[in-house]
Amino acid sequence: MMTPFTELLNIPATSAGRDLETTDTIPVINPATGSVFAHAPAVTPDQLDGVFKVAQDAFESWKVDEDLRRDALRQLAAAFRDQAEEIAPILTAEQGKPLSDAVGELRVSADWFDYYADLEVPREILRDDEGGYEEVFRRPLGVVSAITPWNFPIALAAWKIAPALRAGNTLVVKPSQYTPLATLAIGRLARGILPDGVLNVVSGSLGSAMVSNPIPRKVSFTGSTEIGKTVALNAASDLKRLTLELGGNDPAIILPDVDVSEIAPRLFWNAFTNNGQLCFAVKRVYAHEKIRNELVEALANIARTIKVDDGTVDGAQLGPINNAPQLERVTELVDDAVAHGARVSAGGSRLARDGYFYQPTILDNVDDGFRVVDEEQFGPVMPIVSFTDEEDAVARANRSEYGLTSSVWSGDAERAFRLASQIDSGQVAINQHGRGVQMHLPFGGHKHSGLGVENGPWGLYGFTELQVIAGPPRR
Repeated sequence: MMTPFTELLNIPATSAGRDLETTDTIPVINPATGSVFAHAPAVTPDQLDGVFKVAQDAFESWKVDEDLRRDALRQLAAAFRDQAEEIAPILTAEQGKPLSDAVGELRVSADWFDYYADLEVPREILRDDEGGYEEVFRRPLGVVSAITPWNFPIALAAWKIAPALRAGNTLVVKPSQYTPLATLAIGRLARGILPDGVLNVVSGSLGSAMVSNPIPRKVSFTGSTEIGKTVALNAASDLKRLTLELGGNDPAIILPDVDVSEIAPRLFWNAFTNNGQLCFAVKRVYAHEKIRNELVEALANIARTIKVDDGTVDGAQLGPINNAPQLERVTELVDDAVAHGARVSAGGSRLARDGYFYQPTILDNVDDGFRVVDEEQFGPVMPIVSFTDEEDAVARANRSEYGLTSSVWSGDAERAFRLASQIDSGQVAINQHGRGVQMHLPFGGHKHSGLGVENGPWGLYGFTELQVIAGPPRR
């Protein structure tokens, strides 16, 4: 039987497998209404010190039992799937995404726990003969500080929690103040599955304290590039290890030999999934002039049919933008583009209703130099730039401080692969943007899009440090 929704909103922070009592709270706004609908605990920096000490104490026993860690990850995966439909309404209420998408996020997150439970990390024995023995070990770092964003709060937490636990670390996780509740619910869900203190979830104004505290040996942060720079500076004084998954302004290059009617739906959803609030979404399109007009009209036709509504409404395909500052940024970028001559082929304005709703927007007659092209929108906006020369399109795609993901679209796959190798980004996909974002492949950005990678064995390695043991023959 489902727990009443109102009861699910009173979610405490978790430390040492128990409720962490707080005296203050932070308001949580439903972006579909623009109004406060719940409150989350406001953990203080002094309390956070105690939480980190709890995680440090738990590390000593957690790190030594690999079989226990694997089994716990499998149990977490099962719990995620079992509780997906119960936690999803919380995620929709605080983030805005349609309820079906929220359920999907929870279920997909479970796959990360199963993947890391089953991942084999082979022993690296470099020498074992009469001359001596040499082995390279991967040891857990200790306590990890994980800071997660508001666009995919559960999935991006799982990207950190699963490999960090598998490697033998303990964690303190702090979600965004815009979306704390579903992550707090995950902390409560893990009680009884994980030993006390292994996974601790806190909320409040703790960003600086999560980095400056001397106990964590690593900070894993997903968020904006500007905040990522601040995290890196603050972590440097203590030589903390870092994984930074930051912003992107991801290009899609559309060659003239594509079938526009066939690719348009995929290209649209590669840009507008989660209202464009996706680090690896298509954020600027370079379309060859021969097919540009046809592509613009095809995408605009799709945009006009999309049902934008409260995520709890049946049939809603896109919900609201998550928060007021992000809505203001999207509005500003579109208005700036129009003021400089952009043509609005679809959308272009807020919906006349309460909440943070914005129409899916297709912009034509834009070029490099427009803010909406040069900057990351992180919203339901697709600017389409015309090009005539393929090499020039690649150069323009690379002319950015970002380098997270990108894609090349062509009826000739080999032609697309040749161009893909010239693009400076962490991942390049062919005929499907973001197709490399999978649990077994490394995900990370070039340039200002981040440091380090997540996912796959490489993601696990980022939560370890190397140790060499060398000695006489062991035979």
